[in-house]
Amino acid sequence: MMTDDILLSDLDRDGILRLTLNDARRRNALSEAMLEALGRVMAEAGADPAVRVIILAANGPAYCAGHDLKEMTAGRADPDRGRAYFTKAMARCSRVMQAIVNCPKPVVAEVTGIATAAGCQLVASCDLALAAETAQFSTPGVHIGLFCSTPMVALSRNVGNKHAMEMLLTGDMVSATRAAEIGLVNRVAPPEALREATMALARKIASKSSMTLATGKRAFYAQREMPLAEAYDYASQVMVENMLAWDAEEGIGAFIEKRAPEWQDR
Repeated sequence: MMTDDILLSDLDRDGILRLTLNDARRRNALSEAMLEALGRVMAEAGADPAVRVIILAANGPAYCAGHDLKEMTAGRADPDRGRAYFTKAMARCSRVMQAIVNCPKPVVAEVTGIATAAGCQLVASCDLALAAETAQFSTPGVHIGLFCSTPMVALSRNVGNKHAMEMLLTGDMVSATRAAEIGLVNRVAPPEALREATMALARKIASKSSMTLATGKRAFYAQREMPLAEAYDYASQVMVENMLAWDAEEGIGAFIEKRAPEWQDR
């Protein structure tokens, strides 16, 4: 899988794809180039049967500083004061965040540094997140007169309303421990143990049927936007189709026969 120097890619024999934001000079900002690379690689990984789990990591002291404000400010020189450019930039970022949610492969954020604004949005958009004890999170737009409205979408779908509003209204930094308490990340580890903790979780997930994981991920995000009765109807239909899948028959048979299942991912 080819990527730019600002986004490194490594696929191991267990099917775990490690994507590493590698633009530390710009604090791994979601520049036009970074968003283009992320969008392209997520699409490729989603369609690649060799990829079973995706880890989204970063090099440098910052996990991701959000949008590249220098790029954004340059757009103000346009005759429309940047309206068309800002519209295009927000749409591009939103597509990448949705691509993570819609990717059939589980996506795990491995956060070693500071994740702010759209960088915090990136963490919240991933299915799972592990953070180093030294990691911090914030939606600091209010400090510069810019409410973090698009990060709000992912944040408010991961943490309770009052926790999300506190982050959005104050712009304060949130520690990794607090982020775990409010549900922004799954767990916290010492910096030196974070990578192995992430890999252990990824290996466990990668050992499952990729068909089953894709079915479940798609259903999870679909049902949570539905009224209760509609969600149960939808989930019941998903269960019926899942029961008819080869891997479900194999998995149930293996359980009854007390043996390890042999997945065919179908």
